[in-house]
Amino acid sequence: MKVVVTGGVGFVGTNLIKRLLNDGHDVVSVDDYSMGKKENEQDGCTYYSINLSEEPLEKIRMDKPDIIFHLAARARIVPSIQNPAYTLFNNLNSTIRVLDYARSKKVPVVYAGSSSAHGDLYANPYTFSKWNGEELCKLYSNVYDLPIAICRFYNVYGDGQLSEGAYCTVLGIFERQFKAGEPLTITSDGEQRRDFTDVMDIVDGLWRCGKGLTSSGDGLVIKGQIFELGNGKNYSINQLADAFGNHSREYIPERPGEVRESLNTDKKAEDMLGWKPKGDIIKYIKENYTLNK
Repeated sequence: MKVVVTGGVGFVGTNLIKRLLNDGHDVVSVDDYSMGKKENEQDGCTYYSINLSEEPLEKIRMDKPDIIFHLAARARIVPSIQNPAYTLFNNLNSTIRVLDYARSKKVPVVYAGSSSAHGDLYANPYTFSKWNGEELCKLYSNVYDLPIAICRFYNVYGDGQLSEGAYCTVLGIFERQFKAGEPLTITSDGEQRRDFTDVMDIVDGLWRCGKGLTSSGDGLVIKGQIFELGNGKNYSINQLADAFGNHSREYIPERPGEVRESLNTDKKAEDMLGWKPKGDIIKYIKENYTLNK
């Protein structure tokens, strides 16, 4: 298949492209390289440096794609609170451009949503922008009969995660601090709980969704569905820190706009896509960090 991946040099995008190339697909990546890294580029994929919030997707050289995975976004809560206009402008405009391109060519779209949609939609600009992206997908699907499905990500971890900068995850931060011999910084009391999902499980869910969306029979069933790609169990931040062994920690004030708990209890991805997550973050920490200390 001919596949377009937006956010293709980001954490999830890079791992998805590796899977697509390994399966023999023709892949094009679209990214503005503001968060992703050039060293994430993979042999066999064609890369375009495009800011989708300001430039059209038509700049890519590919005849009608078979599917688009729209992963590109300005992620994370705290940066969105610090610069709301930047987050809203980029996330909403890029989604509109992707959907309009897909409308003009009748191309199915898999949109990367966020589990933050289960909390207060107005808690922060990031959550608001991702939820509005879902609403735009529903609009284009309803008005233009465009095959679209949404995959909501929970807290993603794994190979290639960022460990530096404002957009890194809690495990990325712990990874950097652990390797540097610094205390693990924990916000609030550390009892907030998160559903952590391995990036390879996320990739598998995305691919299953895309494959189903492009199938003549399954596509009609999957169209318009929202799939929760969460592990189905959660851990507190203190439990993550415990997995690093007898390592010092430092508690810092709670960050604004964050929820106390995330947990996927929806089984639609398993029932409709056959998706079953395999990763466990505690096992991942012990295998990749503490055993090599």
